[in-house]
Amino acid sequence: MPATKVKKIQSEADLLKMPESAYMNEAQLGFFRERLQQMEREILQNADETTEHLRETVIVPDPADRATIEEEHALELRTRDRERKLLKKIQQSLAKIEAGDYGYCEETGEPIGLQRLLARPTAGLSLEAQQRRELRQKLYGD
Repeated sequence: MPATKVKKIQSEADLLKMPESAYMNEAQLGFFRERLQQMEREILQNADETTEHLRETVIVPDPADRATIEEEHALELRTRDRERKLLKKIQQSLAKIEAGDYGYCEETGEPIGLQRLLARPTAGLSLEAQQRRELRQKLYGD
């Protein structure tokens, strides 16, 4: 029996026009899989560029210029560290897609919602669950 061809979602608008009953169907999962894979590729490309940039040693006699270059390197490394953490979340989200768990809240099992996933494709909690978690962290310092 031939596999049925899943229609590819072309835009966010097309995604949002879909009925609620289509939530996390193959087309939607494919849309988010592509978005997450694109994010992953961009982060890995940025990491490669940073590696090359840091290898380019420039000898600058002026201490002020040297300090500026060191500060730029430190900022770039902090950015890559944030991206490294995001990369881990992206890979977890891709694994959830493969497992069939993507798009559902880790705490409640309820749908996270397309709007939230478009804004933050790595979201693992619904907006309400995230707000509760942030309130607990604020109150108890977890």
